[in-house]
Amino acid sequence: MNYQFENLPYSYDALEPFIDSMTMEIHHSRHHKAYFTNFQNAVNGTPNAEMKLEDMFAKMTDFAPVIRNNGGGFWNHNFFWKCMAPKTGGIPKGKLFEAMTKKWNNIDTFKEKFQAAATTRFGSGWAWLIVTPTGELEVTSTANQDNPLMNTEAVRGTPILGLDVWEHAYYLKYQNKRPDYIGQWWSVVNWNFVEAEFQKLAK
Repeated sequence: MNYQFENLPYSYDALEPFIDSMTMEIHHSRHHKAYFTNFQNAVNGTPNAEMKLEDMFAKMTDFAPVIRNNGGGFWNHNFFWKCMAPKTGGIPKGKLFEAMTKKWNNIDTFKEKFQAAATTRFGSGWAWLIVTPTGELEVTSTANQDNPLMNTEAVRGTPILGLDVWEHAYYLKYQNKRPDYIGQWWSVVNWNFVEAEFQKLAK
């Protein structure tokens, strides 16, 4: 596979004032770039270099921690950037809205559950909205750079929304106030992207 480190789909300051430009620049150009580089170094010249990341995740227990940590970090951040966009926020629409209100009765209840998953994730990790293999919506969280596609996880599924709760994602602006970061993050959620990902998986 010819993995590429891609530019953000928007400028570093596009998510101001909710996520500051310095955080975005450091997060993308240093943290994300490091995961990409370390992953490339780990797989180049091996049979694993020809595998799709999603195929690796399905057999993650067969791989070394360096691939799990850095492959996860590379994929998770690629996904995370797409989950956000300037001048978005609001609430989901269409079939995703219908599925979420069927599952949680209303969007506020979903947000409370998602925020709880993000806030109570001890240490570093992620919160996710996923579609399970049976087509159900579910909220879950993972440690470090793991994700619900990995066979290491008790709750598995395909992410349609993800939130990075590593401190490097928010500390410059919000210090240790993770709940404040999560509350502001809703203002930049790209629900059009989330809806499109859901449509791909809807049964």
